[in-house]
Amino acid sequence: MALSSSRCVFRFSAALLVLIALLPGSGCRTMFGGPGGPMPGVYVASQPGPGPARELSKVVLPPYVIEPPDVLMIDAIRIVPKQPYYLAPFDVLTIQVQGTLPEAPLTGIYRVGPAGEVALGSQYGAVNVAGMTVDQARQAIQKHLEASLAKPAVTATLADTAAKQQIAGQHLVGPDGTVTLGTYGNVSVVGLTVPEAKQAVERHLVRFLENPEVALQVFGYNSKVYYIVTQGAGLGDGVYRFPVTGNETVLDAISQINGLQQASSKKIWIARPTDDPCKIQNLPVSWEEITADAYACTNYQILPGDRIFIAEDKLTAFDQGLAKVLAPMERILGFSVFGVGTVTRFSGPVLQGGGNRQATF
Repeated sequence: MALSSSRCVFRFSAALLVLIALLPGSGCRTMFGGPGGPMPGVYVASQPGPGPARELSKVVLPPYVIEPPDVLMIDAIRIVPKQPYYLAPFDVLTIQVQGTLPEAPLTGIYRVGPAGEVALGSQYGAVNVAGMTVDQARQAIQKHLEASLAKPAVTATLADTAAKQQIAGQHLVGPDGTVTLGTYGNVSVVGLTVPEAKQAVERHLVRFLENPEVALQVFGYNSKVYYIVTQGAGLGDGVYRFPVTGNETVLDAISQINGLQQASSKKIWIARPTDDPCKIQNLPVSWEEITADAYACTNYQILPGDRIFIAEDKLTAFDQGLAKVLAPMERILGFSVFGVGTVTRFSGPVLQGGGNRQATF
């Protein structure tokens, strides 16, 4: 009987030891993935396992889709106008002239002015070249200089176009989903990824330019956001809006509002939209585990459209509610006490004939 009891105790102890040995390698506290699993902090293209992504096992977000009011940065790599090209204000010419006055050489970059003229300096004046081809502009400059120089030899080339200045730079995606390229019109980029938007801009410009090439990237990620909603304990809820960069967790998000407020409790969850507009996914968050224990299980990765809801402290809410109920009564009682005191102070016996108030001691 004693031997049988000893065997039971031994088996129970062995099973308990095996269970304890297996516990650190299971659940959300696993520091490393299983065979082929993700290492801590490494991004993976798809969900690493069941459940939402979290700290130490984040996912790479899908390709960014452009929407209003994103800001695009477009760089004009190859902008060659189709021939014949007629000069317009703010175009830039490279002009070199031989046979000029020694004290007033003519060589360098010259911009076509708003009135269509090229200013050649105080010695030579200005020449109107708007609406001319580059060769016609060269001839006009040559003819103009022959009036003051013996045998000027003029060369002129197109250095830059005003059209390039309209294409290059930052462009806001408007409410209609388009970006404006100046005189080249609007290009629809809504719903496109960055490579698709680049192709759309180049296809649009091919009507005006020879084999145009641009570089396009998102400068301002304004359309993909998440929200932090703080319940105000009867004093009004707060709503904060932040852009998604693809790296935020719950802890990162709450640090944006400098932590929990005085009226907030530690009851927090993420309300996440799903493909079904009538259904949501609720992800409870354990604030103490995230902050005090560095426990990453509920430190979820933030995705576009998430609402991080921070519930109010019930005692604070009760106190504020009670104050709202009692405040009108306190005002009424305060006026009543003030009125009674005023009447008592100014009412009393009056001396006969004198009209003076009798002093009371």
